[in-house]
Amino acid sequence: MKKDENRASIAEADRRDISTFVERVWSEDGLADRTLEAYRRDLEALARWLAARGRSLRTARREDISAYHGAQPAAVRSIARRQSAFRRYYAFLARSEPGFADPTLLIERPKLPRSLPKALAEREIEGLLTAPDTGTTLGLRDRAMLELMYASGLRVSELVELPLAALNPRQGVLRVTGKGGKDRLVPVGEEALARIGAYLAEARPALAKGRQPVALFLSRRSEGMTRQMFWTLVKRYALRVDINPKRISPHVLRHSFATHLLNHGADLRALQMLLGHSSLSTTQIYTLVAKEGLKRLHAQHHPRG
Repeated sequence: MKKDENRASIAEADRRDISTFVERVWSEDGLADRTLEAYRRDLEALARWLAARGRSLRTARREDISAYHGAQPAAVRSIARRQSAFRRYYAFLARSEPGFADPTLLIERPKLPRSLPKALAEREIEGLLTAPDTGTTLGLRDRAMLELMYASGLRVSELVELPLAALNPRQGVLRVTGKGGKDRLVPVGEEALARIGAYLAEARPALAKGRQPVALFLSRRSEGMTRQMFWTLVKRYALRVDINPKRISPHVLRHSFATHLLNHGADLRALQMLLGHSSLSTTQIYTLVAKEGLKRLHAQHHPRG
C-alpha cells in the first residue's frame, strides 16, 4: 500500500485548500517558514494517504484520521505537530464553510512537556523599539505601534483592529475588544502615549489623505493595517538591530510584556486582566518563564550557583 500512497495524487480542491490554509496561518500567526512547510508536508501526506483509499481531506472522518495516526508511527513531538496541522486545517475549513464537521474534534492529543513562551531580553526590546526612523511618516507609525504593543501587551489582531475611538489619551487607557468580543480597559504608558501623540499629529493625517478612516493605525492606502503587514515590519526591524528573525514574531512582544512585568513584581491577577485571559491558568505559564530567568541569573552570578 505504501507505493500506492506515494503515487496517489492529491485532489485539486485539497491542494488548493492547503495552500490557502498555509497562507492564512502565515499572515495571522506569523509562524516560522519551517513550521509552515512542515504543516504543508503533513497535510499533503494525509491527502495522499486518503486518496489511496478513495477519500479526500474534505471527506475524511474521525476514523480515517485516527487510522492514519496509527499507520504512521512517529516521535511524540512529530505526532503533536502533525495533529496541530490537522486541527488548524480543519478549524480553518469549519470557519470557511458553515456546517462542515471537523473530524479532529474528538481525537485525543498527545501529552507534551509544557513549553514556555519566548521572550526577548529588555535590552533587545529597547533596540527593537528604537529601530524605526521617526523622521519619516511610516517610521512614526511603526514606532507608535511597537511601543503600544509592548506597553499594553496587545494581541496582534487587537493592535491592527484598534479604532481611533478606542484611545482615551487624557485618561491614558485603551478600550480593547479581545477574544470572544470581550472588552477590557488597558493602561498605556507615558512613552507609548507620547509616540502615539506624535503619530496622530504628524503621520496619521498624511496617511489618511483627507479621508476619515476608522482605524487608528493606517497603511499607505489610508486603510487599517493587517496582521501580515505588521508581521513583515517586525521582521524587518528585528534584522535592523541584529535580532534573529526566527526568534521574533508580533506575539513575542506580548510574551515579553508579560514576562518583564512579572520580573518587576507585577501581580498575576492584574496581569491576567491586562492580557485579557479568561482563565488564570493561562496566565500562570508566565510565572514559569520568570522563574527560569531567575534560575539562570542565580546560576550565572551566585558563587554556589
